[in-house]
Amino acid sequence: MALHHGTDDEAEAAATPIDWRRRLPLLTDDAVTLRALRQSDAPSLLRHVSDARVLQYITASPATVDGFRRYVRWTHGQRRRGGLVCFGIVPAGAANAVGVMQVWPIEPDFSTAEWGFALGAAFWGRGLFTRAARMFVDAVFSQLQVYRLEARSVDVNLRGNRAFERLGARRDGMLRGAFHDGDVVRDHVMWSILAPEWRAMREREHRAH
Repeated sequence: MALHHGTDDEAEAAATPIDWRRRLPLLTDDAVTLRALRQSDAPSLLRHVSDARVLQYITASPATVDGFRRYVRWTHGQRRRGGLVCFGIVPAGAANAVGVMQVWPIEPDFSTAEWGFALGAAFWGRGLFTRAARMFVDAVFSQLQVYRLEARSVDVNLRGNRAFERLGARRDGMLRGAFHDGDVVRDHVMWSILAPEWRAMREREHRAH
């Protein structure tokens, strides 16, 4: 799983594309909010994302509060240039982000894109990731006009692979030797979701309720 190294937070998500380079939508339900990162998120991100359990299978995060402040500025600049969309994950009742979800283009028009996430270990096993990820993927397909959404997860990362599977992603294959952590080399599992598949699944869920 890769962690790629908003800003009008008042905008609400819509079914039609928005000018996401200028502002990010506010995505929210009764459990979690996804919004553009703020400088005030830096201490919380350091506390939650720098946890060794979180970093076990992803690229290293900044190691200081100032590092995360630079990261927040970087995400805003990348979004304005069309190279990245990054949301902070804010649990209900909290003021600051405890993780991030981000997507970046594989094709310049975002028709194929890759996404990654990091969530503080204190919030694992609560259903928070699934709630946040569903809102995130809805927005990726409806507002960024992505057709194929890819993700990578280290082969031994059972939690991450189960998370993608529960979302309805399909396992496309293995990328041999794609993860490096010092002397450790592992394979990446490649996951994908296509926009028509996602919309059909969400429609079935809607009818079931």
